[in-house]
Amino acid sequence: MRQSSFDAPGRRGADSRHGQTFGSTAAGAPETEAKIVLVKRRTRLEELVVRYNTIQQAQFYVERLGADFGDYIREDRVYRAALHQATESLSVVGRVQHVDREHVPNFIFGEKDVVVVLGQDGLVANTLKYAAYRPLIGVNPDPQRWDGALLPFKVGELQSVARDILRDKRPVKEVRLAQAELNDGQVLYAVNDLFIGRRTHVSARYELRINEAAEQQSSSGIIVSTGMGSTGWLRSVLAGAAGIASGAAGQPAQALTPDASFGWDSPYLYFSVREPYPSRATSANLVFGKIDERSPLRIMSQMPESGVIFSDGVEDDYLEFGSGVEASITVAERRGLLAV
Repeated sequence: MRQSSFDAPGRRGADSRHGQTFGSTAAGAPETEAKIVLVKRRTRLEELVVRYNTIQQAQFYVERLGADFGDYIREDRVYRAALHQATESLSVVGRVQHVDREHVPNFIFGEKDVVVVLGQDGLVANTLKYAAYRPLIGVNPDPQRWDGALLPFKVGELQSVARDILRDKRPVKEVRLAQAELNDGQVLYAVNDLFIGRRTHVSARYELRINEAAEQQSSSGIIVSTGMGSTGWLRSVLAGAAGIASGAAGQPAQALTPDASFGWDSPYLYFSVREPYPSRATSANLVFGKIDERSPLRIMSQMPESGVIFSDGVEDDYLEFGSGVEASITVAERRGLLAV
């Protein structure tokens, strides 16, 4: 953990095409010229209206299935109120620009921007990899609904937290990212995890290499986890492996954990191969291990179609991984900074 800093590298300027800027409040001009990027998302109700065109049609669809449409309305109302309060509060401190979740990958963050995410955890993780080196404030818009492991702040605390960040008085926690780089120069980052495999449920074929060991494999894909992501997909994989092993051996289940010290800032990753299939042409020995800067994981695709690498569970955020393409998986130099 260290104090926040604005001297890290980054792209200059800010793209206002995908956001609305709020430069002052009823009380007058903001206290500073700092730009505060407020990342927001659609609520479930908004998603339904986009899909079914009107709120009435959305209500008909949800209630026909026996669900409580009122819960969608309550969630939407609470989130909108939190967004309004956050905007008003932050506008006292600086110039606030709204950015929708879908525009984050193409948004150009300024070097000294303060980034605020009106959660959930997934939105914080997705924003961290595009707003690297900039202090990010995770805000829980609905504490009664969301636990928010990456959302330590409530809306009412935003103004004082933003001031602390601008004065370099708020500690931030460093987050190490994973990186997949293809041999054609394309790069994909992940805050939680990378998936390497097929889009469909058919087997993925590839050659896996780490250090001096190499193996032809057929599997359901490979999961690569960061320290931040170790309580997510990797935990599920390890829990399943422990359950299968104990059941097959007729012994009580023993919990599997990669490393007790595997934290958000750990300079290494873990990989796990899902459902490896041993055959005459494929093996299943290199199925779990550690990746660091000196020992990258190298994977050569043997998938003529539908091979992909995607990050953080977002299947639209992917690299094509077809036959002959090689990926090098390692710890990224890019790092996230999360205010605490």
